[in-house]
Amino acid sequence: MKTLIRSAKIICKSSEFHGQTKDIFIENGIISQIGDFVDMEVDDIIEGEDICVSVGWFDMRVHAKEPGHEYKESLESMEETALAGGFSEIALLPNTQPVVQTRESVNYLKRSGVKVKFHPMAAVTLKCEGKDFTEMIDLHEAGAVAFTDGEHPIQNPDIFLKSLQYLTQFGGLLINHPEDTHLTHFGQMHDGTVSTFLGMKGMPQMAEEIMLMRDLKILEYVMQTPFSQGFTDESILHFSCISSAQTINFIRMGKDMGLPISCDVAAHQLCFTENDLVDFDTNLKVNPPFRTQEDVDALWEGLADGTIDVIVSDHNPHDEESKKLEFDMAEFGVIGLETVFSSINTNNEKLSLEEIIEKITDNPRRILRLTNPTIKEGEKANLTVFAPNKTWVYEEKKIVSKSRNSPFIGKTLKGKVIRVIA
Repeated sequence: MKTLIRSAKIICKSSEFHGQTKDIFIENGIISQIGDFVDMEVDDIIEGEDICVSVGWFDMRVHAKEPGHEYKESLESMEETALAGGFSEIALLPNTQPVVQTRESVNYLKRSGVKVKFHPMAAVTLKCEGKDFTEMIDLHEAGAVAFTDGEHPIQNPDIFLKSLQYLTQFGGLLINHPEDTHLTHFGQMHDGTVSTFLGMKGMPQMAEEIMLMRDLKILEYVMQTPFSQGFTDESILHFSCISSAQTINFIRMGKDMGLPISCDVAAHQLCFTENDLVDFDTNLKVNPPFRTQEDVDALWEGLADGTIDVIVSDHNPHDEESKKLEFDMAEFGVIGLETVFSSINTNNEKLSLEEIIEKITDNPRRILRLTNPTIKEGEKANLTVFAPNKTWVYEEKKIVSKSRNSPFIGKTLKGKVIRVIA
């Protein structure tokens, strides 16, 4: 197969062609030539107005529904959805049925990706129940890229402490969503003026902030003990799906102290606030909930100054029976793989295009200890071609995912994926 990408601006800081507009000739999956006016007989030409090409995008937080809930999203449909969103690689949470907690389940997911590479994350505790540990060394050797209980934040501080102590022995990464679930129990949306007006129980910011402060304090303790011997500069604790302005301040202070931490934000968190829930649209019911405009502004600032390392989709498909209900009965979560870049690009006022791409390519791979591909001759092609200025409407009938629970349906977005070559 011979493919030619015609006149595309290369966005790849590790490439000598970064910022230049070039033709890229790909033959049998290898970048054979990069130059001006490449003239080759090819099977396929990719071209368009003001198109760009970067390293293939990487999503660090995807809720896999297979095995267990294939009717919401199968691995096959998830793969096609990822391609539609520009992603060549995705990391999968372990909250399937059964939970990803064995060598066999890790290998099953690794083998399942055909067009998109799947990177399984394994559970920290059996069945993600926060009680007994999984065989983390065995899972690490099988290919688990990180350890997390995913949708279930680690509530027990002793379990959290021992997890960090254990993982530092072999350079593992612990991912935790900071949330004290005792404070958010029965909560439906952000605890504020709008929740009071609508008569719904709120989910206070302090639930996130208290848990994050606890995690930072435990990590600080671990770093002062012999368990940290052999530690490198890599992050060993990653906070996923942060949403509060104060949380960002705490992470910023932790990084200033030299703690080995990193964090991500879900793309949809940057596009909506609590005010958007006044119509009780269950497609806007997410965890963490949409918060205030001040929080959204702080998230953008955190991305701009590097406090927030990664942008994720938090892709969480649900069928109609899980979403077309009274608001307090509906499941949390939205689909997002197809709209990550477009939603960020549409609402962006802080980041350069290069900074957006870095947070969905280089940074997630670095945090997960994966090799970062680059764009140069002789390298395997792992590329995403996109048109950053093209506008389009996200129509329900054109959604690739099996599920339709998106808050972006009917909205005009800026930035369109053209092709993934990997």
